[in-house]
Amino acid sequence: MLGCPVPPCQYTRVYTPRAAATLPRKLAPTTACLHRETSSSGYPPITASELSPRSHNSKSTAFLLRHLSQSQDQNPKPEDLEHPHMAPEERVRLLELSLVRKRTPQFPGSIYVQSPSDADVGSSLPPLQTLFQALEEDDDDDEREMVMRAIEIRRKVTAEILKEAMRKGKFGITYSTNLVNRVPDFIDYVMIEAAYLKRLPENSNSTFNNRAKIVIEDSQVVPLIRWLKHNALSYPQIGKLICMSKGNLESIRNFSEWLKSIYVKGTFIGSVMLKAGEHILERSHEELDAIVEYLERNGIRREWMGYVMSRCPQLLSYSMEEVKTRVGFFLDMGMNGKDFGTMVFDYPRVLGYYSLTEMNEKVNYLKEFGLSSEEVGKLLAFKPQLMGCSIEERWKPLVKYLYYHGITRDGMRRMLSIKPMVFCIDLEATIVPKVQFFRDIGIRDDAIGNMLVKFPSLLTYSLHKKIRPVVIFLMTKGGVSERDIAKVIASGPELLGCSIVRKLEINVKYYLSLGIRLRQLGEMIADFPILLRYNIDVLRPKYQFLRRTMVRPVVDLIEFPRFFSYSLETRIIPRHKVLVENRINMKLRYMLASSDEEFEKRIKAILERRQRFESAALNDQPPNSEKTNSDEYKSVIDFCGSEE
Repeated sequence: MLGCPVPPCQYTRVYTPRAAATLPRKLAPTTACLHRETSSSGYPPITASELSPRSHNSKSTAFLLRHLSQSQDQNPKPEDLEHPHMAPEERVRLLELSLVRKRTPQFPGSIYVQSPSDADVGSSLPPLQTLFQALEEDDDDDEREMVMRAIEIRRKVTAEILKEAMRKGKFGITYSTNLVNRVPDFIDYVMIEAAYLKRLPENSNSTFNNRAKIVIEDSQVVPLIRWLKHNALSYPQIGKLICMSKGNLESIRNFSEWLKSIYVKGTFIGSVMLKAGEHILERSHEELDAIVEYLERNGIRREWMGYVMSRCPQLLSYSMEEVKTRVGFFLDMGMNGKDFGTMVFDYPRVLGYYSLTEMNEKVNYLKEFGLSSEEVGKLLAFKPQLMGCSIEERWKPLVKYLYYHGITRDGMRRMLSIKPMVFCIDLEATIVPKVQFFRDIGIRDDAIGNMLVKFPSLLTYSLHKKIRPVVIFLMTKGGVSERDIAKVIASGPELLGCSIVRKLEINVKYYLSLGIRLRQLGEMIADFPILLRYNIDVLRPKYQFLRRTMVRPVVDLIEFPRFFSYSLETRIIPRHKVLVENRINMKLRYMLASSDEEFEKRIKAILERRQRFESAALNDQPPNSEKTNSDEYKSVIDFCGSEE
């Protein structure tokens, strides 16, 4: 057998002696003949039914036929290039090998051998279209799946090319990977442009990788990314901007420079471009300049424009007509340019964030409290944050809660006019705990309502940092008893807005320095809580006049602490002169706590009684009239010197 030569057109079977004796005849043939087979070797001929071709040999055959046919025919037939029964897994593998940018090393003797000089393995693989020509015409689902897989693989190749370009631009691997994952639209744009370059004569023979590199270099995306990163934009913002540009990357740089021209700071440039709308990069600078000039003419200063646009970039997405409508909405309520400008600067979202329908609903709801359009305009100019409050979630629950505590519509109107911030704070988290605290210290519900109407700013103070510390100070260092603390807070809720260190503690030390004891001071505060709110410079001249000029004891001050509430020049000194001129001694309560007409009537009454008493004392009186004169004298003394 070894001496007989094997025909060149025939594969031979080689068995070991032991294996040849044990194998059955049916399993003996393991090779296929390409052209013919003879029986000269002594073995029986192999029929076509016994052939079991290996896939490796079939691929080698297709590979050989393709190269042989290329020399004869430049357009080979698909059936000669592809096995008609290729499995889907094999087609996917061949597709990936045809599209991926980098190949995995293959063992020697592999079918698809990559040449070191071949960039995309295009010359060592069968044409990509043979994958689809081998499919049946009615197999649309498999073809669609194959096409989508091909596009996905090509997208991954493009992403790798972009990552490599960024790494060449000195970007880190992590940063490049994160950014590329956020620009799928730009990757598709590069794929489309690279496919279009195939039509150009100079790029007709260029590979896809080279064309993709050309598109990325021409777009200048890497320098743009570095410039945006230098302007404090994060990679999610950069990725979204690149996708918004739709390939026109220069529009990003131009719009950013325009934002800097209206004083938008670099930290806000990214957020402004992202929140200004999807089509903001497509708008011309002339349109944007017209909007800025119109706002500037209506009271918004040029140096404020960057701050306004940073807080409300939606203004840049509106047309000129929309901007005029929104500005006219506020000017029609009686605002002038100065009020409108300060309102927008204070709360820029009031102009561009909310819809006109929502703004009209809120204005109409405020008018239900009895406010006119002009009053609502002044209210919004003072506190434009009201436009940011929800009617259903914020205002209606608050109105019901205040009504439950006895506050009428007029009271709510006063609260809204004095402290509109009350209608902007959260009910459950801010107002309810404070009202419950007032109940705990003994204030009745009706008194709480009156207290809130009298001093609505109370609801804006912190319970644990402001209200509770003041109450504790009054009870410990102010001498107010637990029985009187509810009266003090209900009568003078303004005390809760005073600073303990800069106001209350200083006043308490001053009163104690006058010789007033702590218990007496607590009684004075319970009678007149505003006593602790006066400045020392106002208290000192009045006290000196009381002690030095009027020669009054401190007891009079303890009995009537409201003495410090009257004006020294217009009330205390003139009435003291009247008492001195008429030689009348009167308690401070009767001296000051009356109008000028009542004071004059009281002085005349005292003088008439004195005159009657003096005339009766000079004339001879009958014995039975002595008791009458004595009683009249006592009544004059009691009126002048007794308490009410």
